[in-house]
Amino acid sequence: MDQTAHPDQQESLDHHKVVSPEDWLAARKALLAREKMHTRAGDELSRQRRALPWVKVDENYIFDTPEGKKTLGELFDGRSQLVVYHFMFGPGWEEGCPSCSFVADHMGGANLHLAHHDVTLLAVSRAPLAELLPFKQRMGWTFNWVSSFGNDFNYDYHVSATQDEMATGKTYYNYQMSDGAPAGELPGLSVFYKNAAGEIFHTYSTYGRGLDILLGTHNFLDFTPKGRNEGEIMDWVRHHDRYEDETRAEKTDLSQMPVGSCCG
Repeated sequence: MDQTAHPDQQESLDHHKVVSPEDWLAARKALLAREKMHTRAGDELSRQRRALPWVKVDENYIFDTPEGKKTLGELFDGRSQLVVYHFMFGPGWEEGCPSCSFVADHMGGANLHLAHHDVTLLAVSRAPLAELLPFKQRMGWTFNWVSSFGNDFNYDYHVSATQDEMATGKTYYNYQMSDGAPAGELPGLSVFYKNAAGEIFHTYSTYGRGLDILLGTHNFLDFTPKGRNEGEIMDWVRHHDRYEDETRAEKTDLSQMPVGSCCG
């Protein structure tokens, strides 16, 4: 794939301001002050997120897992906190959304630590389990991936369009009606808490650009001169096994793939 900068960006790179080490240090310290303000603002936002009220989950969702049928409570796997990534993979799809796959590539490393800090992280998709597992094996992922096929979990958390929404082209997503879900599926993340009595509470959900924080690759790119270097959000992203061969990537007709802007 072509990794050159976009034309306007390349012009900026070619004529970027160059200064003395002393002037650079002064500019860097000024930026550092703004970075610290951003960090403190993020800490406060996280505190407010934790302070949100909860909603008790009374629906008895049953999921298909490699170990058999499991309830939502059983997905916690003995921990009190459950983080669900709503992975775009609908029934009949041959592979998952490339953007969601980009997110999923970051989950294995996090799970090495989250599982030891009272958090279970897994993915849920509406496709039947038999369709999910071959793709999981192909991608080499180790996180748990379960199917909500046959229950209303995806609809209740607004990551799958209903038949009426598909018919009208209007989908309730990210807490408002929008023109979305051309493939019927949308990305998101939902968090749940289970108390000692076994009661489950929905504590948080986020969608669209709210998922950007999951992408460590973006954080690395944001340090670089070219940044994310994209025309539209994540237009450069492929399944990680498609980067190795330029010809193979070019043969992929992305316009026909069920791509949703995971961080749009």
